[in-house]
Amino acid sequence: MNISYNWLRRYLDTDLTAEEVATILTDIGLEVEGFEKIETVRGGLQGVVVAEVLTSTDHPDSDHLHVTAVDTGAGEPLQIVCGAPNCRAGLKVLCATVGAVLYPDGGEEEFKIKRSKIRGVESLGMLCAEDELGIGASHEGIMELPADAPVGMPAREYLRIEDDYLIQIGLTPNRADAASHIGVARDLAAYLRSRGKDVAVKLPDVSAFAPDNHELEIAIRVENTEAAPRYAGVTVTGCKIGPSPDWMQNCLRAAGIHPKNNLVDITNFVLFELGQPLHAFDARKIAGREVVVRTCPEGTPFVTLDGVERKLTDRDLMICDAERPMCIAGVFGGLDSGIGDTTTDVFIESACFNPVWVRKTAKRFGLNTDASFRFERGVDPNIQVYAAKRAALLMKELAGGTISSDVTDIYPAPVSDFVFDISFARINSLIGKEIPEDTVRTILAALEVKVLAGNAGVLTVAVPPYRVDVQREADLIEDILRIYGYNSVEVPSRVRSTLSYAPRPDRNRLMNLAANYLTGNGFTEIMSNSLTRAAYYEGLESYPADRCVRILNPLSTDLNVMRQTLLFNMLEAVQLNANRRNGDLKLYEFGNCYFYDASRRSEENPLAAYSEEYRLAIAVTGIATPPSWNAKPVAASFFTLRAVAEKLLRRFGIDIYALQTETLRSDLFGEGLSMSLAGKPLLQIGTVSGAIRRRMEIKQDVFYLEMNFDALVRSTRKSKITATELSKFPEVKRDLALLLDKQVTFSALRDVAFATERKLLRSVSLFDVYEGDKLPEGKKSYALSFILEDKTRTLDEKTIERVMKNLAAQFEQRCGAQVRA
Repeated sequence: MNISYNWLRRYLDTDLTAEEVATILTDIGLEVEGFEKIETVRGGLQGVVVAEVLTSTDHPDSDHLHVTAVDTGAGEPLQIVCGAPNCRAGLKVLCATVGAVLYPDGGEEEFKIKRSKIRGVESLGMLCAEDELGIGASHEGIMELPADAPVGMPAREYLRIEDDYLIQIGLTPNRADAASHIGVARDLAAYLRSRGKDVAVKLPDVSAFAPDNHELEIAIRVENTEAAPRYAGVTVTGCKIGPSPDWMQNCLRAAGIHPKNNLVDITNFVLFELGQPLHAFDARKIAGREVVVRTCPEGTPFVTLDGVERKLTDRDLMICDAERPMCIAGVFGGLDSGIGDTTTDVFIESACFNPVWVRKTAKRFGLNTDASFRFERGVDPNIQVYAAKRAALLMKELAGGTISSDVTDIYPAPVSDFVFDISFARINSLIGKEIPEDTVRTILAALEVKVLAGNAGVLTVAVPPYRVDVQREADLIEDILRIYGYNSVEVPSRVRSTLSYAPRPDRNRLMNLAANYLTGNGFTEIMSNSLTRAAYYEGLESYPADRCVRILNPLSTDLNVMRQTLLFNMLEAVQLNANRRNGDLKLYEFGNCYFYDASRRSEENPLAAYSEEYRLAIAVTGIATPPSWNAKPVAASFFTLRAVAEKLLRRFGIDIYALQTETLRSDLFGEGLSMSLAGKPLLQIGTVSGAIRRRMEIKQDVFYLEMNFDALVRSTRKSKITATELSKFPEVKRDLALLLDKQVTFSALRDVAFATERKLLRSVSLFDVYEGDKLPEGKKSYALSFILEDKTRTLDEKTIERVMKNLAAQFEQRCGAQVRA
């Protein structure tokens, strides 16, 4: 929200500087995110003064130049060479003295005035035309001033040029009341009044409003009062389209709005002045002289102001005439009903629309306008008639119009003040400081909050409806604190707290541990929406569509169910990056997944059908290890991801060999594994199926893991990571090559090895696998490495040989292995 300092001062008589205003606004909760000086005339005409040409003679070496003596009010007259045809003695002009910097035509290129010689004659300044000063377009001659212009007065002061300051406020969603200059002035005045300053917001006077005639009466009919609690309108005829005055154009530019014409500019001006969106219709295009506020049948086509045809739903509120829709209420105008170059008669709409209806319509059509921004947050329901009168008077003044009707106001259920109780004890408790009762009453009065009654430390208050966010005691206490000042609440010397103990195991700590590990290994965390599209789950067996938790009032079809898996969020991120030539990705995400099981629903407990799981998803795709001068790139693979998973599990103290691994059959994976711990599913890992990738328009392979993180947390309950002293005696490494049936797994061999030798065997690893035509059919060759260690003595060769023979014998007996030489 852009606030113009000069515009703000129209409504608040204060001597505060722009910098002081910005500081106060931040202190009272309207955080200033930007502060910028705006020069009405670039350079500010520094060094340019009112001067008088005392003499003007022809240049001795030119037929068009003049040598002048110019009085600038600073002592001796200056000799200045001038080429303007209207240069003559006795003329009052604007003179740029040596050192002045001009920006001709208001452009970026600067022109500095220097002492110079022109055809051999010294010149100590320049007599300026309008375009040279950047205040006009004329270059017919030097700018002539009235004879009474005071010599020596700075041009900036004479032309009444004022710089402005643009204050950019970061509005929070609850502060719709501050989305206007008067709203900000009201907050600023509350702060000043609470500190004893006698200031008040000066609202524009509309007492002069009165119909000049009743030649253009337009009837209003509101069929949906839920969506349009209040609707007002007035007509103005005989308007002449033209440019707005400079003061209004400057105000709009400061607010970030490009001026268009006087009628459109007036509606925008009132919007940023009062915070009330208006819409101006060409009254001659309103069929039947009737405005109907209603919804249209599902699928009705409507062309908006941007030329796009949109299909309406029966939940989109429309402003219609007797025959057709003209405007999407509170969001966007229609192509054929707005102000045009030939418009003379205007119908001004000033309404209060239901925030929920406006927000859903705006989201549905992907439209975000200044009007919808305010309606979505809630506008003052009692300002519509005032705003309509203000706009009508401006059109009468600036466009020569005639007010041709009274204000028609449809307001069946007026909104009253928000009445509730607030206690001084609660104020002091929430703020953390005892604030005197007189101070609280002063702040309430400054906030225009009425005190209806008071008894035993409790006040009954009435908050004006324009504060749509202040309807409870806690809301008003927050406002009291804003005006009292956050910085006025001292930091206590003692901190009182209740000791709390984190649950064991602590999921948040373990989540941070996992995140730190993954980030440290080059992974990037993503965060995505729990809402997703139901179409992803259509036809899936792993996650059937009927198990989706559906949203009753979805904003769009892309966000109509809660996710059952993190896979599709992950693939959306992969697709987004791959389409932008960033296909080498290592990503992870933590998030909840949601499920609906109708069979578990009961009348006693309808929520039993709903459940959720906290999961961790990891994905790799593209190049896992980038190329360097001494190494080739390494493509990501299933084993890249599996290695990460195993290291992560080890970090949590999980014995990866205790996992039960099965081949995964899932329509989400082409090839994959399912891993369980103590009989409970822990994770699924594999290559995302080609069908899923094609649906997401992803060409490259994606390797994906999804883990039940809560199950992992529970499994660490009994796990302890301890440190032990390093052995003083050396380890021994021995290898075995085994010929095996293809169905024998490394896990089975490892189990046999540790069952055979529990005391000395420390680890078993697989370092080579061979399958080829040199081996018998159905066979494969494994090369295993064994680490032996005795922590009480150095192992001798006899002991080592005995252990290895026992291992070989057990492999032959229990696994059908043959030891290869």
